[in-house]
Amino acid sequence: MSSRNRVEVPEAKEAMNKFKFEVADELGVPLNHGYNGNLTSYQNGSVGGRMVQKMIHQQEEMMAGK
Repeated sequence: MSSRNRVEVPEAKEAMNKFKFEVADELGVPLNHGYNGNLTSYQNGSVGGRMVQKMIHQQEEMMAGK
């Protein structure tokens, strides 16, 4: 099974990683570089979900001309 967590634009990989750690810090999720199997599904999901919320919000603002 291949990973579905791929970055569509390889040049954005580092920025996405930084964004993930910023969101995890904002939520108080102790995300580490490398293995994070000690985190719960809820913790991991909250980081991913919040990332999506922020990206949608930013895109909506761009589309609205803000």
